[in-house]
Amino acid sequence: MSSNISKKTLDGGWGWVIVMVSFMGQLLAYGSPLSVGVLYPEWLRAFKEGKGLTAWVGSLVSGVGLIASPICSACVMNFGARPVTIFSGVMVAGGFMLSAFAPNVQFLIFSYGIVLGLGCGLVYAATVTITCQYFDKRRGLALGIVTTGTSVGGFLYATAQNELIEMYGLDGCLLIIGALSLNLIACAGPMRPLHLPGFYLKQKAALEQTEEQPFSQSEKPLATEDPVKTTVATEKGLIVKDLLITADTKDSLAYNSSFFGGSALVQSIKNKQQAYTSYMYTTSQFLKDRIFLSLCVTLFLYSLGAFPPVLFMEDLAQSEGFIVDIRIIPLVSIVAITTGMGKLVLGMMADLKAINSLYLYAFTVAATGLALLIIPISNSYTGLQILSGVVGFFSGNWSITPYVTTKIVGIEKLTEAYGILMFFGGFGIMLGPPLVGWFYDWTQSYDLAFYFSGGCVLVGGFSFFISSMPCWNKHKQENSIPVIQGSGDCKRVASVA
Repeated sequence: MSSNISKKTLDGGWGWVIVMVSFMGQLLAYGSPLSVGVLYPEWLRAFKEGKGLTAWVGSLVSGVGLIASPICSACVMNFGARPVTIFSGVMVAGGFMLSAFAPNVQFLIFSYGIVLGLGCGLVYAATVTITCQYFDKRRGLALGIVTTGTSVGGFLYATAQNELIEMYGLDGCLLIIGALSLNLIACAGPMRPLHLPGFYLKQKAALEQTEEQPFSQSEKPLATEDPVKTTVATEKGLIVKDLLITADTKDSLAYNSSFFGGSALVQSIKNKQQAYTSYMYTTSQFLKDRIFLSLCVTLFLYSLGAFPPVLFMEDLAQSEGFIVDIRIIPLVSIVAITTGMGKLVLGMMADLKAINSLYLYAFTVAATGLALLIIPISNSYTGLQILSGVVGFFSGNWSITPYVTTKIVGIEKLTEAYGILMFFGGFGIMLGPPLVGWFYDWTQSYDLAFYFSGGCVLVGGFSFFISSMPCWNKHKQENSIPVIQGSGDCKRVASVA
C-alpha cells in the first residue's frame, strides 16, 4: 500500500473499527485471567494444595504470554494480526475447556497457565500491534481504549464467574467461559492489515520471480519485426535460459549430493544459527539504550510486585476475617474497573504535549508501590476496597507502556522492542504470585509479602525516573555531534537516547 493511502488511513476511519474489535478481543481473552482471584480460593478448596503451588496457575496465565512476547510479535510480523487472532481464539477456548477437566493442580498449570497464557499473549501482541499501525497522533487514546478491554473483562468476569460457580460449579463455569472465548475468531475478521506481512511478501516475491521467465525456444518471431533484432533477442533469451537451466541443474545436483552427504542439514542449521545470531545482536542493541534497559528492569520489578494483589486480595480479606465469602462485587472487580479508568485517563494524558510520558509512567509505578506498602496496615474491608481502587487506577499504566516504548525506540522498532520488554514483564508476573504464596506458607501472614512487593515496585519507579532525566545526556551531547538539542521534551530525550 502506498504511503499516501497509509497516511489517509491513520487516526480515523477503519482505525476505530480496529479499536472496537481489539477491545472485544482483549475483553474475551483476559477477562478470566485478570479475575483469577475469584477462581483461586475455589482451586484451594478443590485440590487441597499449598498457596505457593496453586499460585503458579494464576501467575503463568499472565506471565507465559508476556515471556513469549518475542515469539508472539514475530508471528504477527510474519503472518499478520488476523490469522494470529484466529489461532489464538482456538488456543484460549481450548485452555478453558481443558481446565474444566483438570484432575490436579499440575494439569491446571499446563491447561490454564501455559495453553491459555500463550493464547492471551498472541491476542495481546496482535491487537496492540495493529492498533499502533492505524494510529499516530491519537495512538495514546486508541491504546487506552483497547487495553481497557482487559479491565472491563476482568470486572465483568469476576462477577460472572462467581455466579456461574454457584449455579454450575467450577467445571461448568470454565466450559461456559471457553465457549464465549470462541468469539475471538469473529473479532479477527475486521483486522485488515495496512501492509502485507512478511510471510506474504516472501510469497509475492517468489511468485514474481517465477513469472519473469526468458523466452522459450518454441517462441517464433513475428514477421513484422526486424529479423536481425529478433534474432539477437532470441539468442540472448536462449543464452539466459541455458544459463538458468545450467545453474538450476548444478544447484539440483549439488543439493542432491549434499543431501545424501549430510551437508544439507548442516547448512540448514547454519542458516538457523545466523538468524538467531542476528536476533540476539538486535536484542543487545536495544539493551544498550540506557532508558530502554531501565524500562525493562522497572517493568520486571513492577510485575513482580503489582500483580500478586490481583490474585491474593480476596484470600487476604478472608484470611484476615474481614469477610466470610466472596462479595457480590469482589475486590478484583474493583481493581479491574479502576484499572480501566486509569487506562483511559493515563492514555489521554500521554497525548498531551505538556506532559512527559516517561515521567508520567515513573510516577504511576511509584504510586502503586506506596499503595501496596499501605495494604498490610489496613484494618478494614473498606480500607482494602480503597487501596484496591488506588492500585487498580495506577495499574492502568499498561496502556501507556507501548506509548512510552514508541517514544524511546520509534514506531519502526516497536514490535521487536515491545516483545523484549514484555519478556521482562512476564518473567516478573510469573515469579510474583508464587513468592507471595510461599511467604504466606512460611509466615502464615501476607504482611511481609506485601512489604516485599511494594518495595520492589517503589524501587522500580524511582530508578526509571532517575534514568529518564535529561542530565544524563549532557556529557554525551558535549562529546558528539548534537542531532537534536534541548533537554526537557520527551521526544528529544527519546531521540538522544
